[in-house]
Amino acid sequence: MRACAERVAPEIGVLAWIVDDTGIVKDGVHSPGVKRQYSGTLGKIGNCQVAVSVHAVGARGTLPLGWRLYLPEAWCDDELRRARAKIPSAVGFQTKPGLASAIVEHAAGWQIPLAPILADQAYGDDADFRTRLDELELEYVAAVAAKTSVYPAGTRFAVPARREGVGRPPSVARADREPESLRALAERLRPRAWKTIACRTTPAGEEVESRFAFVRVVAAHPVRSDRKPPREEWLIIEWPAGEKAPSDYWLSNLPAKTPHERLARLARLRWTIELDYRQLKGELGLDHYEGRSYLGFHHHCALVTCAHAFLTLERLDPKARRPA
Repeated sequence: MRACAERVAPEIGVLAWIVDDTGIVKDGVHSPGVKRQYSGTLGKIGNCQVAVSVHAVGARGTLPLGWRLYLPEAWCDDELRRARAKIPSAVGFQTKPGLASAIVEHAAGWQIPLAPILADQAYGDDADFRTRLDELELEYVAAVAAKTSVYPAGTRFAVPARREGVGRPPSVARADREPESLRALAERLRPRAWKTIACRTTPAGEEVESRFAFVRVVAAHPVRSDRKPPREEWLIIEWPAGEKAPSDYWLSNLPAKTPHERLARLARLRWTIELDYRQLKGELGLDHYEGRSYLGFHHHCALVTCAHAFLTLERLDPKARRPA
């Protein structure tokens, strides 16, 4: 996987890394990780495996950087099923955001271009996931729920003075106000805060525009629940003209001077991974593995990735032979 990534990534003009997962429909109960669980592929709960992956997305193509099979807790606790599926003893339960951050951290050590990590709400709502990426000094643009609480710009944080003779001295900074939901913050923004910006270019070259607001905030959960230092970041809000409510929210740790159009384009770039999954399954057999081995599944993903990379290089080579 590393050799493949280091060969192909420089060729595609990397713009972002995208985190996501895909369901692989399965019958029976013996394939590693299989159970009745939600699958985005099915759009409902069904008997399937779920694979978490990270893909580099560029101006000239895409490239999977890593795969991890999600193992539900019931699988991790069942020694007999683990043995039959050849699941290594070192592999324990990890959430999907935990698996994703592990893939990202691993790939970040390779000789490939780093880029902002894009993630949907299933990953962005996990404060630990966002915090871990920031600790690794990796940039991200992650979708979050409207109910997510933040402190607005201008909030002051200070460690309270110790009450004389009472317990240990405080060490956690407290805000001078209560946090508010993203929906509430969006609704109180003034009209001048909203800008119509080009956020996507279609395959036909047409520019797609929408209405956005860009606000500096501090996420409340890491400060209040995890006792992390306050960390200011971007809140990106999309509220299409004529709609009754915002359609999407993202948090991003990109620098404060990042152009607004770049933030909007990164936020709306994540859809490209669906095209990747479609090709990996429909043309290269990602969902055709019929073995019952945990390691075999990952070997299969590596071979599919190499086939995908080969086709990308062939497409980019002007001298490559084409079918008559």
